[in-house]
Amino acid sequence: MEILDVISRITHVGTAIVLIGGSAFTALVLMPAASQIPDESHQTLRAAVAERWKRIVHAGILLFLISGFYNYVRAIEDHRGDGIYHALIGTKMLLAFVIMFLAAALVGRSAALQKLRQQRGRTLTIMLTLAAVVVAIGGYAKVRGVPVDVPQEITVDAEE
Repeated sequence: MEILDVISRITHVGTAIVLIGGSAFTALVLMPAASQIPDESHQTLRAAVAERWKRIVHAGILLFLISGFYNYVRAIEDHRGDGIYHALIGTKMLLAFVIMFLAAALVGRSAALQKLRQQRGRTLTIMLTLAAVVVAIGGYAKVRGVPVDVPQEITVDAEE
């Protein structure tokens, strides 16, 4: 199973690099540069970029869900009774779902989410801030390891 663990970890981290990096590039480089070109050209560029980026975002979300679920299932045995770990990973997952929702909203066509697309810079800033928090939580949870004093098995005495 070690090879599958390595593949899953690489997939998860690699997907984060592509999606967070692409979002950072969009917010910090592409949007400011595109604002300097005429509106018609700007709209053409926006549509072309969105169409290509949408495929990457959707594939990335799928890879995150698959690799994240696998990584969680593999790690859960080592963290039985470790409340801090579960709180951290639970928070990380919830924030990741918000990021995935916002990323999908930015490349989607739903009229209900049009405001998020109209405020693209703000939405990207929120996404990147949440992504930094997710990376920090994940990094801490990974290097923290498994505390020695966490009971690995909880038993209930039937006579109590």
